[in-house]
Amino acid sequence: MVPPRAEGLPMHNQRGTSLSPFVVILLPALLVVIGLVVDGGAQAAAARHAERVAAFAARAGTDAAAGERLSGGTQGAIVAISAARHALAQDPDVTGSVTVVDGAVEVRTQARAGTRLLNLIGIDELSAEGFARADLAADR
Repeated sequence: MVPPRAEGLPMHNQRGTSLSPFVVILLPALLVVIGLVVDGGAQAAAARHAERVAAFAARAGTDAAAGERLSGGTQGAIVAISAARHALAQDPDVTGSVTVVDGAVEVRTQARAGTRLLNLIGIDELSAEGFARADLAADR
């Protein structure tokens, strides 16, 4: 039953008045969640890329120093570091560092992923890291 209307007063429709504040609150939160999913995926892809480059550089360093190390030479670490740094330099999107620890080549890499949606809240890029260790093993 519709309540009677007072004479001379216009009737106002109340539908949707509580929906507007809900949308104002929900829309930014929804955009942030979508941004985390989309840009988080880009960060995960950058991390996988950093891992692949680190693995490639570590293998390159180990392979380059294999002959020197197996023959008992003393320059194996220098050759390995040089080759791994050269392999890192092949990818301009990734930076990193190379060390030789206990005869194994260790490579740590860093990469950045630009954001598409999170830049709306001031986050312009996300960082990702990778690590790989390659050890020269004798063929069995």
